[in-house]
Parts: sequence; structure tokens; C-alpha cells
Amino acid sequence: MKKILIAEDEKPMAKALKLKLDNSGFEAQIASNGQEAIDMLSKEKFDLVLLDLVMPKVDGFTVLETLKTKKINVPVIITSNLSQEEDAAKAKSLGAKDYLIKSNTPIAEIVDHVKKILKV
Repeated sequence: MKKILIAEDEKPMAKALKLKLDNSGFEAQIASNGQEAIDMLSKEKFDLVLLDLVMPKVDGFTVLETLKTKKINVPVIITSNLSQEEDAAKAKSLGAKDYLIKSNTPIAEIVDHVKKILKV
């Protein structure tokens, strides 16, 4: 079973994503801030990360930079409400595979992106 880390500080969004991913055959876990995400990724292997950019303690950009520095190789999909082109470009330059605007992307569609990247 593929393990997904949801790094998301908005609890309703995180819970909805977890429920949808669990029901789609994944094992999803939640990190409620960037530091928690880094700690979890340092200890456990995940198949994919859904990463919010605006989070307490450590933001999503710093999480991406830390993954690079620690050579933690995991596909990352950014889920953010930052809709600026430069944010998407920066995230992709730091290794993000995909960039989804939460307010424009239904949860079912986020799960489709996860499946596409994991080829399941």
C-alpha cells in the first residue's frame, strides 16, 4: 500500500484529503506543520507528499529545500492557495512534480493527480 504524507495545517482540508486517500486505497498520514512533515519524512518512507506552502513553523518551500539537502527523494505535489506564477515556478524549481490551487481543485481531482504520479 502506498503511503502518502499530507502536510496541511487546515484541519478540515487535511481530514478530507486523508479520508479520500484512505478510501482510494492509500495509507495517508497528516503533518500539521512543516517541521512535523520534515521530522516524519526523516524517519519514515513515504511514496508521495501533498504539501501546503503556507504552514506554521516551517513553510512548504523550506520543506522542499530540506528534502533536497537531506537527499530525501519523494515526489511532492504542492496544494496551495498561492496562485502566483512565481510561487509555482519556485516550487517546481525545488523539485515539486505538480502544483494545484486548492480553491480550484476538488479533492477527487487531487487524488487523481496522486494516482497519476504514482502510476496506480
